This record gives sequence, C-alpha cells and structure tokens, in this order.
Amino acid sequence: MQFYLDGYHPGDPELRPAADGRPDRQGELPAEVDVLVVGTGPAGVVLAAQLAEFPGITTRVVERREGPLALGQADGVACRTVEMFNAFGLAERLVREGYWVNETVFWRPDDQDRSRIVRSGRVQDVADGLSEYPHVIVNQARMQDYLLEHMRKSPSRLEPDYGLEVTGVEVDGSGDYPVRVTMRRTKADAPSEEVTVRAKYVVGCDGARSSVRRSIGLELRGDARNHAWGVADVLAVTDFPDVRFKAAIQSAQDGNILLIPREGGYLIRLYVDLGDLDPADRGARQRFTSDMIIEAAQRILHPYTLEVKDIAWWSVYEVGQRIADRFDDVQPDERGQRTPRVFIAGDACHTHSAKAGQGMNVSMQDGFNLGWKLAAVLEGRSPESLLDTYSAERHAVAQELIDFDIRWSKTVSSRPKDPNRPGDEGLEPAELERQFVEAGRFTAGFATDYAPSMITGEDTHEHLAKGFPIGERFHSAPVVRLADAKPVGLGHTAQADGRWRLYAFADSAHPGAADSRLVALCRFLAESEDSPVRRYTPAGADADAVFDVRAIFQQGHRELDANDVPSFLFPQKAPLGLKDYEKVFTPDQKSGEDIFDLRGIDRQQGALVVVRPDQYVAHVLPLDGYQELSDFFAGVLQE
Repeated sequence: MQFYLDGYHPGDPELRPAADGRPDRQGELPAEVDVLVVGTGPAGVVLAAQLAEFPGITTRVVERREGPLALGQADGVACRTVEMFNAFGLAERLVREGYWVNETVFWRPDDQDRSRIVRSGRVQDVADGLSEYPHVIVNQARMQDYLLEHMRKSPSRLEPDYGLEVTGVEVDGSGDYPVRVTMRRTKADAPSEEVTVRAKYVVGCDGARSSVRRSIGLELRGDARNHAWGVADVLAVTDFPDVRFKAAIQSAQDGNILLIPREGGYLIRLYVDLGDLDPADRGARQRFTSDMIIEAAQRILHPYTLEVKDIAWWSVYEVGQRIADRFDDVQPDERGQRTPRVFIAGDACHTHSAKAGQGMNVSMQDGFNLGWKLAAVLEGRSPESLLDTYSAERHAVAQELIDFDIRWSKTVSSRPKDPNRPGDEGLEPAELERQFVEAGRFTAGFATDYAPSMITGEDTHEHLAKGFPIGERFHSAPVVRLADAKPVGLGHTAQADGRWRLYAFADSAHPGAADSRLVALCRFLAESEDSPVRRYTPAGADADAVFDVRAIFQQGHRELDANDVPSFLFPQKAPLGLKDYEKVFTPDQKSGEDIFDLRGIDRQQGALVVVRPDQYVAHVLPLDGYQELSDFFAGVLQE
C-alpha cells in the first residue's frame, strides 16, 4: 500500500481525499450520469467499486431494497475471487474473517448397514500451486459490505441510492446521454412520482428477474430440473465428527447433503436434497418449510444427531440452469455498427444451482471484466468497440458454468450405488470424489481462458513464458522487492485501477551490461515515438498513469543495486516528484521458489508479459518485440 504521495496526512490511509470538486458525501441522484448500475448484488458492487476509482466518471448505483443485504444467499469465495479482492486491498480482511476450506470429506452409506453413513474419503480442497490464497467461506452480505466501504472511502465517495426500482430502460439515441431510465420509489413514505435519469451506459445487475434485461428484450433460456434443494444457515449441536469440514454426504434413501462450515466457528450451512418436484404442481416449492429441511437433514445424517438451536436464514430453490442469448443490447446483425449502451451481469444473465459455489464468484468476475472497459471508453483511452468484448467474453464463461453445473448437479443429486444390488442404477461413491477433484481448477476460478480478440493476443511467443498462458489469469508467484527486500506476490501488487501491466522478465545479461534486452526495452518505452507509454500517456500525467511497467531480474536482491536499474523503472510522480520504488523485483531465493523456474520463463531471452487491467494475460512477447507491442496497443488504445 502506498500513500503520502502528496504530503503527510494523519488518519486512515484507506480513506482517500475526495476528488477535487466532489463533496465529502454523495448528493441527490442527478438527472444525467455516465454509468447507472442497477442492483447491489455481487456483480453490481464489484463494478461500482471499480468505477469509484475514477472520480471523473459520474457513476451512480440504485437498489430497490431499502438498505444493504443483511444475511443469506451465497457464501463460497473461490481463490480467484480472493485474488480479485486483493486488487481492492480487501483480501486480508476476507481471509482473516472467513472459514478456510482446507479439506473436503465424503460420506456414503455403510455397505453393512445402509441406514447409516460412513466416511469414504478425504481430499485437499485446492491443489498445491493453484493460488497463494485459500478457498474461503464468507457470506455474501459481508463481502458486499467490504466493497461498499471501499466505495465510500474512494475519491468518488460513491454510495448506493436505496429504495429505487427500475421500471423501464429505453435507448433513444439522443444526445450524449442516450439511455432513459425510469424508476419508482419503494419506500412506503417516499413520494410517489416517477424518477427519470439519463445515462451514457446502464448495467443491469438486478438479479434473475431483471427489469433491465426485460427492457432490452432478453430472457433467460434453459431448463428447470424439477428437483428441490433446501438451504439453511443454522447453529446446531451434533455428534457428526466432520461438522467443521466441508462435507458431501450421500444417504441410501433419504437424499444428500452438502455441509459447509461458515465463518465465525459455529454457524454451518446445509444444502439438503428435498427430492423431485411434480412439474404439474407449480406451488410445490413454496410448501416446503424450514422444519422439513431440518428433518430431512436429520434423516440423512443417521446415525448422527443434529439438534438445531437457531436458524439464521433458509430458503428452497429448484435446480435449473438458464442463460441470456447475449449480455448487452446489441442485436447480432447490429454488432460492429453501434455501441452497446445497456449491459446485464450476474444473475440477470445467468442462473444455476448453488452447489458448485460459483454463482457469486462468476457474477463478481462479470463486474470486474466490464468496469475497466467502461472506464477506458469514458475517459477516452479506448475506442467504443472495446465494449463489445464484454458480452463475447463473459457469455462464453457463463455457458461453460452452465454446462458444468448441469453435470455437477446431476452428480450430487444422484443416489449412491448399492454394492449389494449391482443391477440397480446409482452413482459409485468414489465417482463423486473423482469428479470433485477433477473439477478443482474450475471451482477455484482458474478455468477461464479468453479467446483471441482486440485485447487478447495470439500465442506465437507463449513459449517464452509457459507459465503465463495467454487468455488466463496472471498467475502470481513469490518475488522480493529490490528496494527494501520485502517478499511479495508479484501478481498481488496490482490494483483495480484500470491500468495495463507490463511485466518485463529480464534476459540473462546483467542490467549494467551493454547487451541487456531489458535495459533496451526500458529505453524504447521511455524514449521512442512508437512506445505505447509515450503514445498513450496523457500530457502532464504520471509516467505510469496508463502502463504500470514492472521488471523482474534474474539476480538475487543482494546482487543488484538500485542504481544498476534504469531510472525509467523508478518513475517520479506528481505533485512532489517523488520516486516510486515498488516496481523492481528479484527471485525469492530464500523460499527456494524462483519465479523464472515456477513460470517457465526463458532465462536466455527473457519475456514481456502484458496483463489486462482485470488481471488476465493479454500477450507474451520478446523483450525486443517493439513493433508487435506497438501494433497490439494500436488496436486497444487511442491517443
């Protein structure tokens, strides 16, 4: 964390000064905004938290509820989501407060007495090396609290406007604010008149019944599985020995349970199989009660007992998977001819079961994908065509999630096979464990692989950095900061600030040598008219305002001196001309984990890894691939 750039200020460094001309508290909803975010669910708060970093962009968030979410809903936080939270400076809080899912246990019917369950397996939840961060459990309301606080402390002082429900969205194409949004106030004592706002862009993060989605003529398509699951957060006394492990429990006749320990040490969540629903009985799901969920759980857990002392929250849902045809308002035959003006994200465009623990995580990644793109276009740094990549990229990810969820929901809802009746249908107990392990990379959030596009290059030079596949998230690794010998994770030094990252992995030459390719790269970036840094950084802005260039040398930190390093890597910043010393790194020799070996960097040639503002690898190039670097950014940025 860096602060005091413009002088010493006492107090909380996370509470940044309000931007020039901004009041310390948000005022009334204006008649015109740049971005209107509808909904404060996972996608909406991540999107808003990212846009809050840009006080020059007028962003407002409206929510039909009268206040923040208090409890219930999602709770599984994938490793990739924790990495994203780190970019907001929030990972430490998340990891400290959350329950760590270290191992998952599996229970099945006893072969000798199938009325009883026995433990059949235990696996490590996240494979070694996938991430420095754990899979944690923190309820959705708490995670949203973190992001809402981050928004309030930002230079924008952004806060949601509660008690406003969107009733219509119309793109009429007129003027600078072509989207007309109508709303009604939901508070009982509020004025009854309609509220109208005009916006440049609207993002519907308003859930599965999204009014924004309906307004642009889209619907969720897919199937219901006519199978009910209950979910309950409970405080209970039990003799079940694995109550503080994530547990997949299969009974012979009474259904299955997915048990999730919750944060705080006492609360647990039970996903309880309630059986098939009659498709002709449309009210069947509404007739379930919390007592029915608990009674089903007690039967499944036999011979163990479960005495529920308190139910914090419960619900019943029907398994189903649905997805919108696209995630913006541009018809297929209009693509490339006009700019998207209305987007949908999260449950507004894809819904699925809760048992894979992916809904909140994928929704947050929707918001993270879109936020930096809107900022780049609104600030004039990128062409409007950048916004077409949101629907293309995230629809593909959502479809992969739907396909996975169909398979996984069928697996966890299956009756276990009875070894005493080999002719009967059923799932081999070992198959559930096998599929869980096989899906580990997906459920940790690391299966996303964006296809080549204007912001994702081809794999021509990927062999120079095999551990950074193009299109996948930038996989952090331990390094040591040269200036102060601090061990850090290289990927976790980046912030959610809309900047592109250029990670320059040095060739074998010493930085003081005349033939150092990394030094030559720094010279090109600092001096050449073809340099993207010179071409796209606004006049008067800090040298790293658009491109955050970071160098990783092969020598240990005691073998180098700061004066050996090109001054370009220690940029001076306004208003006092102070140097930024946090951009140069060396391998972490003390830990024995050399990033060049861990990530397959070509030690002879080095490599330049280009990373998008949402932490996905956009390109891998040679250190002297100047023309390819310039050509790539000519398609992404504009002067």
